Amino acid sequence: MLTKTKTVVTLASKNMQHKLLLAAALFVSTSVAWAQVPVPAAKQAKPIALTGATLHVGNGQVVEGATVAFSDGKITYAGPANGFTAGGTAYETVNVSGKHIYPGLILPNSQIGLNEIESVRATLDQQEVGLFNPNVRSVVAYNTDSDITPTLRSNGVLLAQVTPVGGMISGSSSVVQLDAWNWEDALVKADGGVHLRWPAMVQQTTDNSPMVVQRRQARQTGLQELEALLAESKVYKNQKQDRENLKLASLTGLFDGSKKLFIHANYGKEIVEAIRFAQKAGVKEMVIVGGADALVVADFLKENHIPVIYSGVHALPARAGDDVYLPYKMPGLLQQAGILFCLDYDASLHGSRNLPFIAGTAVAFGLPKEQAISAMTLNAAKIMGVDKQVGSVETGKDATLVVSEGDLLDMRSNKISHAFIQGRNLNLTDKQQYLYQKFNGKYESGK
Repeated sequence: MLTKTKTVVTLASKNMQHKLLLAAALFVSTSVAWAQVPVPAAKQAKPIALTGATLHVGNGQVVEGATVAFSDGKITYAGPANGFTAGGTAYETVNVSGKHIYPGLILPNSQIGLNEIESVRATLDQQEVGLFNPNVRSVVAYNTDSDITPTLRSNGVLLAQVTPVGGMISGSSSVVQLDAWNWEDALVKADGGVHLRWPAMVQQTTDNSPMVVQRRQARQTGLQELEALLAESKVYKNQKQDRENLKLASLTGLFDGSKKLFIHANYGKEIVEAIRFAQKAGVKEMVIVGGADALVVADFLKENHIPVIYSGVHALPARAGDDVYLPYKMPGLLQQAGILFCLDYDASLHGSRNLPFIAGTAVAFGLPKEQAISAMTLNAAKIMGVDKQVGSVETGKDATLVVSEGDLLDMRSNKISHAFIQGRNLNLTDKQQYLYQKFNGKYESGK
């Protein structure tokens, strides 16, 4: 009898433990679910009209009391509210009076989806070994489940240029939209640019130490190999091949303008040297990435119609004698010089959600506000060759846009209430918001 009672108690105890473990597991799974990347939004089911907001078109125009309507993922109307007629279509009206509508921001030169946790090698896929990797397609490694992606969307960044790093020719970049199940669904433009890391010049001095001599020789050898690779690729393009050479084939688009050469260079002499080198090789379309000295060679860039992805708004000046505020002023000065440019956030991938705020810094130092918006939207779209599809809130383009309760460029009032990619209404939760709510609740409850 004693043994039987003990057995019943033991079974009851185990049953209770099982229930507690199950409850704990459910609690943990629920908590973790809150922290997961949101499920991609469903395709737009019915036409939507956003009414009453201030519309920042992206091309410099501003429309007060505007209506933006879209159906099947495309913008059907964008302009003054009194000019909108539904035309027999039943639109779901969303009142956004007092708010601001902007095109979805575009982040250039980014390793989003390729780089997750710096200290965990298995999450890094932005670089291939070797000096010349033109055949590397960065987009096939793009991770749509990155925890970083939702934090960008929360600040209005809805598109990005996925760019490889390393070597002299790093590979090709693609433009993606930041809400998709996989990289194929995310694609806006595939392999539109080849990225060339121009080797830094070795300063001419009386120092002929073995290290300096070795650096000069390595640079010269690298440039000779690059010249030979481009020449071979040009010949390959014009000849019928029995067997495809992936490295050469990936460069052929540079010679007919179907691909752009993105040249990563900062100093004036290097920028001029790189552009002349590429022109001599027969490259049709070029873009300078970095461009710390872009203003120094502004006339040369303008004459050759070379746009700039400017990377250093929050960087230190390039030289000790430069104006300490020069990086802040640079976007405004490039605008005055008549150079097509867009803004890049190169400080860190995790901080790239702050792209609109570096534009805000540029506004504080002379860049007109609407031009700052263009530098993150339409200008970027033009440079990447996707301006027919995105970059501005205009009829016929993708309904990829954001609604902010305040000024998008001001971190105090930037608060995204709605975001749409191709008309799909995004879930704007992210891991950082979850952690804020979690620990805010903890400390609030302790009062």
